[in-house]
Amino acid sequence: MAKATTVREALAKWEEKSGEKVSDATAIKLYGQVPPIEKMDASLSSLMNCEKLSLSTNCIEKITNLNGMKNLRILSLGRNNIKALTGLEAVGDTLEELWISYNLIEKLKGIQCMKNLKVLYMSNNLVKEWGEFVRLADLSCLIDLVFVGNPLEEKHSTEGIWMDEASKRLPNLKKLDGTPVIKQEEDEGDGES
Repeated sequence: MAKATTVREALAKWEEKSGEKVSDATAIKLYGQVPPIEKMDASLSSLMNCEKLSLSTNCIEKITNLNGMKNLRILSLGRNNIKALTGLEAVGDTLEELWISYNLIEKLKGIQCMKNLKVLYMSNNLVKEWGEFVRLADLSCLIDLVFVGNPLEEKHSTEGIWMDEASKRLPNLKKLDGTPVIKQEEDEGDGES
């Protein structure tokens, strides 16, 4: 079997193809490498100006080596083999969007460090319990969540209660699974001044 592509090799190919230096680039796409990337290695620290990094459709198992990526706003890791959300602490203050659908995530421990996360696309993972789902309530900026295809969502959608139950637990959500969250306004006050 072919040896995995390293991030260092993928970045060198990217520079060659784009004519841009990785240290200056704001958007870098390393998705679908052949052979696939298996590890997020230390060469990621050279991406100081990167605001959007795409590593989707590879074979990455762990989120690592994001320190040094002080400007990262969007991280795309969909279609990998990621099992946990640890390793995000280094970008906890800057990351606004995490695209991590089609992975093997069952527990949401580690998500609480994402202070400015507005968008979380994590469909088709393995989250089964409300106890894990409610960890998302710590994300005060979260307004757009895609959670379809997780066992928790499938079970409660079948019962017809998913939208109500999920939005009750995450009151700041504006969009859930692509559908606007409509809230019944309680106590709208005594008129406008």
